Amino acid sequence: MPVTGPDFISLQTRDLKASQAFYEQYLGLVRSQAGPPHAVVFDTKPIAFALRTIAPGTDLTSVDQPGIGAAIWLHATDVQEIHDALLGGGHTIITDPIDGPFGRTFTFADPDGYHVTLHDRA
Repeated sequence: MPVTGPDFISLQTRDLKASQAFYEQYLGLVRSQAGPPHAVVFDTKPIAFALRTIAPGTDLTSVDQPGIGAAIWLHATDVQEIHDALLGGGHTIITDPIDGPFGRTFTFADPDGYHVTLHDRA
């Protein structure tokens, strides 16, 4: 049977509560009731997005940018507003907002250093 496509995205985090608060405050994500105790699963569609504690054998402190080489893109309804809030909160903006084929788009670094791109074209 062939793979039909992505179904779940999860990022390992050094501080689960702090990362959960960041994604809730700045991106407006809402925690789902689903998920194990070592993870926070957000109610996102069509693909579930989650944060989890660091898995055994993983060392996020030894890398400058976790997830390097992987692209994490999330759809948002007001990209500019989120950008402005992140910037105002002192968070790192990797690429400034531009208008392109995916609509308004920019990339930021989350509390663990993952680069996350937001875009507003569905």
